[in-house]
Amino acid sequence: MSRMLRRSFVAGMAAVGVLAPLATVPAAATETIKMIAIDGYPERSMWVKEFANFFIPRVDEELARTGNYKIDWQQAYGGQIVKPRGVLDGIKLGLGDIGIVTTIFHNSALPSQAISAATPMVSTDARVVAKAVDEIAKEYPQMQAEFAAQDQVYLATGVVLDSYQIFSKTPITKLDELSGLKLAGAGYNLRYLEGLKDVAGVRGGLPNFYNMLQTGVVDAAMLWPEAAMTFKIFEVAPYMLKVDLGAVNSKTVTVNKAVWDKLPDEVKDVLQTVAVEYRDQVANVAMDRAASSLDAFKEAGGTVVVVPEDQRSAWADAMPNIAQEWAGALDKKGAPGTAMLGSYMDKLKGSGAVPVRDWAQ
Repeated sequence: MSRMLRRSFVAGMAAVGVLAPLATVPAAATETIKMIAIDGYPERSMWVKEFANFFIPRVDEELARTGNYKIDWQQAYGGQIVKPRGVLDGIKLGLGDIGIVTTIFHNSALPSQAISAATPMVSTDARVVAKAVDEIAKEYPQMQAEFAAQDQVYLATGVVLDSYQIFSKTPITKLDELSGLKLAGAGYNLRYLEGLKDVAGVRGGLPNFYNMLQTGVVDAAMLWPEAAMTFKIFEVAPYMLKVDLGAVNSKTVTVNKAVWDKLPDEVKDVLQTVAVEYRDQVANVAMDRAASSLDAFKEAGGTVVVVPEDQRSAWADAMPNIAQEWAGALDKKGAPGTAMLGSYMDKLKGSGAVPVRDWAQ
């Protein structure tokens, strides 16, 4: 072999010797984390649909940026693992790793989550209320502490409705005509009825409102137009009294504490970031669908009567100050209820809301 050929052969072999080890080093493996997502409500529920179609894909998208981790999701909604009232306990017991807690069902365990429910007729903007409540949760430790006591980590609060209205089986043209009727509510909003004469509140929830109305258990129910269409309430309650009781936070995304503690920091950061995006997404969808759902309600034969402002004011003034009762109960437990209430009202008024009644006064 000539000297030139030998040099070329040696150089080629050296290159192969350098490159071969590099070619055999595998890329860093992606760690797969299994997570069970739960809600007792069916997937047709707007917030569940957005969790499945927005929250989960966005988490996957963000984790894919580094490729270090991916989540193998198991999604169980509509009673597959828990019923609507069972999400809080389900996550606490480890039946689900992450889920959407309907907080209005748990006023005893999660009293501070009732902050917007205790302040009716302040704002009908889901985006403003969601942001304000979430800011309160992060500025004051109380809300997160309540979830910690349930072995859960708070991620973000959601507002899925623009405003509670009253849907009835028979025509109602003014508030006085509610007298003598039975009216369904989901929890804290039943306190609003204390400002009306001879109206009986009956506790219920979206999945059973239809049957309650159809069978005569109640004469009317407090809900919002999007839910009235999604759950076909318009079929049994085709009359809406537009009272604009206001937007209320009722959904909170949480993670089981033991599961959270084992998650890598990168995954925790993504979940926290996307939870806030989900908060805003749900609020935006709620507002986008509010007007279209009201139009659909009318097109389906529904009738809408708008309550005059003087009647709304009289109703609000006749209510006990449930906001200060709420704040006082927290104060007695050593929590900053009064401070939270004042801060919340300031945030809403700062966003342009004009309360029918200033509950902090």
